[in-house]
Amino acid sequence: MTRVGRALWFTGSGRSEIRSAELPEPGPGDVLVRTLFSGVSRGTEALVLRGGVPESQHAVMRAPFQDGEFPWPVKYGYLNVGVVEEGPLLGRPLLGRTVFCLHPHQTHYVVPADAVTPVPDDVPAGRAVLAGTVETAVNALWDARPRVGDRVAVVGAGMVGCAVAALLRRVPGVRLELVDTDPARAAVAEALGVPFALPDDARGDLDLVLHASATGAGLATSLRLLAAEGEVVELSWYGDRPVSVPLGEAFHSRRLRLRASQVGTVARPDRTYAERMALALELLADPAFDALITGESRFDELPDVLPRLASGELPALCHRVDYRR
Repeated sequence: MTRVGRALWFTGSGRSEIRSAELPEPGPGDVLVRTLFSGVSRGTEALVLRGGVPESQHAVMRAPFQDGEFPWPVKYGYLNVGVVEEGPLLGRPLLGRTVFCLHPHQTHYVVPADAVTPVPDDVPAGRAVLAGTVETAVNALWDARPRVGDRVAVVGAGMVGCAVAALLRRVPGVRLELVDTDPARAAVAEALGVPFALPDDARGDLDLVLHASATGAGLATSLRLLAAEGEVVELSWYGDRPVSVPLGEAFHSRRLRLRASQVGTVARPDRTYAERMALALELLADPAFDALITGESRFDELPDVLPRLASGELPALCHRVDYRR
């Protein structure tokens, strides 16, 4: 008997729909997962929804279990938490375990067993949807290498910026600020235990800035805040939008540095993708991360909710999708 799930597809500019998804029979090394929650990565998925993935990046931007091709129709997403309903019993017992997978929004799916990571017992399933975002933050800090006592800012209090700030606050002696143009993000910063500042009020003379606002203005602010020999680590994904960078001001005289960080490559050669993901899930035992989940809807509501998230009508960091109701 053929089993069928349901999946969300991006079908055109600002449009998406739920389609049936025929599931393959699990092989000896596969697992069948029933989804409990997925998360909308607002910045990236809004870009996909409007067709903003540059043609040169179509291959790079593919999600691990994406179907279809950019721009549309495409099944996209990578924050999924579910329960293993069928799977191998020997070697890696996963049956009945709650797991995280880099899978699109879909009610049930079959993937290789090594594509899922067990969620630790002290991490609630609803919080575990943040694992992909925290994994990005871990990789960013491996790239940035903050030192004890550094003066640091995170510019851009979206999902990634807030996750980076939540991890940075654990580095001993770091003087940290979370910087954003939206005063409402101060409440999220407070929940994370991180000082907040608007761009004009942010402290300068910094050793390190991690930029995650995905705006040219945010990048300019990041460079302005640096001390001599300081570094900006760029986490933003701009898609097909050109960005103006003020490299003609103090960039050369202060010997500033600007470098990219991207989660597609593990920033430490002594770590694997699986080890990085497992670490991200371990770090989610911290309940402060709950502040990053700012809305929730049912799976059936996604085609109506996504355009509102993309436009900003529904302000959100991580919007969680509940498949249990």
